[in-house]
Amino acid sequence: MFASIPSPSSGGIDAGPFTFRAYGVMIALGILAAVWLTAKRFAERGYAADHATALAMWVVPAGLVGARLYHVITDWRRFEGRWDEAFQIWEGGLGVLGGVLAGALAGAVYARTHDIPVGRLVDIAAPALPLAQAIGRWGNWFNQELFGKPTDLPWGLEIDRDERPVEHITEDTFHPTFLYESLWNLGLVVVLLRLDRLGRLRPSGLFAAYLAGYSVGRLWVEALRIDEASEIAGLRVNLWVFSILLLVSLAWVARCWYSGTEQQPEPEAVGDLAVDRD
Repeated sequence: MFASIPSPSSGGIDAGPFTFRAYGVMIALGILAAVWLTAKRFAERGYAADHATALAMWVVPAGLVGARLYHVITDWRRFEGRWDEAFQIWEGGLGVLGGVLAGALAGAVYARTHDIPVGRLVDIAAPALPLAQAIGRWGNWFNQELFGKPTDLPWGLEIDRDERPVEHITEDTFHPTFLYESLWNLGLVVVLLRLDRLGRLRPSGLFAAYLAGYSVGRLWVEALRIDEASEIAGLRVNLWVFSILLLVSLAWVARCWYSGTEQQPEPEAVGDLAVDRD
């Protein structure tokens, strides 16, 4: 069906006299999709859909800062002697886990200031997170980065010679890990939405299920990647981090699993943006 997947010839998208960095465009599209799904889920639970946009104003800046900090901290060696590049996020390099944790913290502050239970808020947002990631990962395709090991599979990704690691300079096609992770995240969206409909998780349990599901995906994708990364005991730092996160999140899910036979009642929506139930 495929001979290979070509990479874009440029990391930019031309729009008349303007050229936009495709990496940033894909992140922006992911955020818009996440806001749409979150607004829909707020409305389904009796809250004002406006909460989604207001929440994004808190979460997105915090998430971007957290994602960049995570990337710089875990791959600090690549910035030695050129720390000014640590601020060049348009060149790629956002650690998803750092963004999720910083965004969750900002979301908790938002929940507290708007009288929304924190556990309920993170569960509402949970399926939107992998949706944003599924779209945002395509920015790596435009940048020709974070690809996997060489492969002869028909969906191998073509990488320009000057973008290949020196040890694989003679190889033409590589595992498209951006695509694997994007598809995994789309599947995770579906799983989380179905799990939510079961009504068997106490507040914050769906968010924990997201962390567990994402960790599983990242572990096998991370094992394929060949980009330079810091290591501990011969393993990439992210393999250690997501292994620990998987164990913690699975324990979290087990603690939140509702063993009763009836669904837990939805809490009343409250706060200055809540829907009037009269």
